[in-house]
Amino acid sequence: MAQPLIAVLNGPNLNLPGLGEPEASGGASLDDIEQLCAETAEGLGLAIDFRQTNGEGELISWVQECRGRADGILINPSGFAHSSVALGDALAAVGLPVVEIHLSNLLAREPFRRRSHVARAAAGLISGFGPRGYALGLTAIADLLLERAP
Repeated sequence: MAQPLIAVLNGPNLNLPGLGEPEASGGASLDDIEQLCAETAEGLGLAIDFRQTNGEGELISWVQECRGRADGILINPSGFAHSSVALGDALAAVGLPVVEIHLSNLLAREPFRRRSHVARAAAGLISGFGPRGYALGLTAIADLLLERAP
């Protein structure tokens, strides 16, 4: 039996050293986070497809590609969470379990960051746990898939 595939999608600036938010990332790189995700997924019996883009359109295309290919989406939309209605629409349209994650605690940041267009399509949001949020998100997706299993 094939392992469930989880698309781990990352938005803008997460490719920068310190992930664009050094205080939240604890100095971890995106490669470090990919390794954490791979190790966590293996322990949960999941496979991952880990990607990062600075382009909104590319991120939306990746979400659309998940339909019929992936079993769930773990997404750190970064700044697109607060600005992209289209990303939220795409996530809602694919009909997959979605968990939104952010390295920093959004409620402790600027007021405009306290609203997410992605959240309406997500089963839940993990915010403020730095890179560990990815492992928490993968665990949440695994639980959601178990709930859906026949």
